[in-house]
Amino acid sequence: MKASIGENEIISSREFDAPQELVYKAWTTPDLLARWWGPKGFTNTFHEFDFRPGGEWRFVMHGPTGADYPNHSVFIEIVPLERIVFNHLSGPEFQVTATFEDLDDRTRVTFRQLFKHTAEFEQAKTYCVEGNEQNFDRLSELLSGLTA
Repeated sequence: MKASIGENEIISSREFDAPQELVYKAWTTPDLLARWWGPKGFTNTFHEFDFRPGGEWRFVMHGPTGADYPNHSVFIEIVPLERIVFNHLSGPEFQVTATFEDLDDRTRVTFRQLFKHTAEFEQAKTYCVEGNEQNFDRLSELLSGLTA
């Protein structure tokens, strides 16, 4: 994975050994998304996943120590197979832009987090780069199980 830090922005990118359609499906199918979203050791309970512009995504991430992290996001833009944009409104506020680049039988995912407030960005960048890497590890593991 490649990661870079910009002004109030964290950009993570990785190539997956799976076709674009399958990677996109793993991001847009609630049952699949709940299986890999979040860092290592986390699980999810989805309460709402209204996958359309203006639709809400509400879920709780359950940490390995037993702590719960309520999450609320709103989808802004959806370009099937190519791009998903949503605003994360709970905790640190940021906008996510996830892009899916077709590389024949592989897919490059670029995950951009643009934080609204510098203070929240400064705190989040201490754990987000590693957390995003673990998130991509979990996605890769899920995809290998789906393509096997």
